[in-house]
Amino acid sequence: MEVHTALDRLRISLARLDAGLVRVMGRYGPRVLRVSLGLVFAWFGTLKLVGESPVSHLAEGVVPGIAPALLVTVLGLWEVAVGIGLLVGKAMRIVLGLLWLQMAGTFALLVLRPDRIFVSGNPFLLTLEGEFVFKNLVLISAGLVLGGTLRPIVRARGMRGSALT
Repeated sequence: MEVHTALDRLRISLARLDAGLVRVMGRYGPRVLRVSLGLVFAWFGTLKLVGESPVSHLAEGVVPGIAPALLVTVLGLWEVAVGIGLLVGKAMRIVLGLLWLQMAGTFALLVLRPDRIFVSGNPFLLTLEGEFVFKNLVLISAGLVLGGTLRPIVRARGMRGSALT
């Protein structure tokens, strides 16, 4: 007969609670991440489309020959499309590709307009706009996590279908 001390019982209870929480997070976490990321993209894109984005001025002078207002509109439409795609949860490879392309464009500011990202050229001091750009590392990471939940595309002889979502 096994005798458990109060401390042993507490450890067992905590281990069971931990295992249950990990299961719940594993089951629902990716969906919650996809929806919340979709809301962020749709919201930020909508702000650009209605002229209320606090970072629209970052588009000024970034792409020569393209009016900043047009660039902001295109970015807004792009972000809304990514947001809707994430919310719907279909064609995720395409949606995540669009997300990463948009993020790459954002990081282009580091090269094209470092004066807007760094205080006095110091790479350790970020402007408010610089903080906005660097927070996108979290969005990129979220996209990577979501991409890691996709089923691989299987195309072997004799196998039908593929996992394109």
